[in-house]
Amino acid sequence: MAFYSTSSLRCSFALRNPKLQPLFSMSLSSRLPLHFSGNARFNRNHVHHHPTALRIRASNANSSGSGTSVVLLSSAVTVTTAVANRVLYKLALVPMKEYPFFLAQFITFGYVVIYFSILYIRYRARIVTDEMMAIPKSRFVAIGFLEALGLVAGMSAGALLPGPVIPILNQTFLVWQLMFTALLLKRKYTINQLVGCLLVASGVIVAITSGSNAGQMLSEVQFFWPALMIISCSFQAWASVIKEHIFIDSATRLKHKSLDIFVVNSFGSGFQALFVFLSLPLLSNLRGIPFAELPSYFKSGAGCFLNLGAGKPGCDGAPLLPLLYIITNLAFNISLLNVVKTSSAVVASLLVMLSVPISVYILSLPLPYLPEGTSLSPFFLLGCGILLCGLLLYNTSRPVRNSSEVD
Repeated sequence: MAFYSTSSLRCSFALRNPKLQPLFSMSLSSRLPLHFSGNARFNRNHVHHHPTALRIRASNANSSGSGTSVVLLSSAVTVTTAVANRVLYKLALVPMKEYPFFLAQFITFGYVVIYFSILYIRYRARIVTDEMMAIPKSRFVAIGFLEALGLVAGMSAGALLPGPVIPILNQTFLVWQLMFTALLLKRKYTINQLVGCLLVASGVIVAITSGSNAGQMLSEVQFFWPALMIISCSFQAWASVIKEHIFIDSATRLKHKSLDIFVVNSFGSGFQALFVFLSLPLLSNLRGIPFAELPSYFKSGAGCFLNLGAGKPGCDGAPLLPLLYIITNLAFNISLLNVVKTSSAVVASLLVMLSVPISVYILSLPLPYLPEGTSLSPFFLLGCGILLCGLLLYNTSRPVRNSSEVD
């Protein structure tokens, strides 16, 4: 999905209507559950005396009002930035429509510089401690490898799959997350929570397909390619759960202090950029750009991004629109990881899914540089209703007793 984010470049997310065909991404391989009374939290008042054991509460019905307010606020910020992220990506592609691969790589490697610069400033200010910097890096290597692998697999499959099919297959991301959190984090979910998550995914599918014949499109595609797209989502989901586990494990290592999110963002993005760099020959060919022509392609892309030269054709709106997208994308990644830290990866996924129909609706309206509007079918409203029912069911479900423990 050519909607690339700092910590995860993902498969194309295309919609049927040309106006609504931004390449969306689920960005940042981590998501949070909207179950505010049942978020995974560190139970500092009930930590075992054993120094290596930390009890994680899968439900926190007695959490303070201020804690709930913080989660609600961070979730609202995440949904808002997610919507702005998707809309501005589409607008950024107006001047950069010939150079989406340049924009993706610029963000991938540029964010490494930004994140490590912020990390350095926070380290000098003693916000980030030596103990935080000493967190084992093997998990960050795994995150970078999984996200790069997910990118390669997603782009390989996306190049041969019909556009409307891709967002449907991407909804398996939530299923993978539920599976990995249950297996790796030993988290338990109620039947209502599981049904709620599946309703959210179903609502997104109905809303974005709007009655398209996606099933008939797949009849002419080999089974391997949709299967590969589904597998690419598993890599991204696995990486998101590892990020959540890093926050959980760091509470023990740091004696229940909170790990700074820029440690995770910086090292995760750094290793991802490394593996993406090693994969550039393959990625460029997947995008139809011979590796030998990459230097000239990047030079032309940089010229369009900066809108150098009087009346440069096709680059109207640059550099303002691409810069607005990059700033919003950066804010989205930070807010999303913060939700993962304070809640869970599954909640993050639900928040991102909530942003999808909102983004589609906004993109159907006349916008600067996209003046033509688009009418939405009744299926869109039906899908939104199903999605909201799923969120309501998930959030009103009785939390599971006997929370999991992570040693």
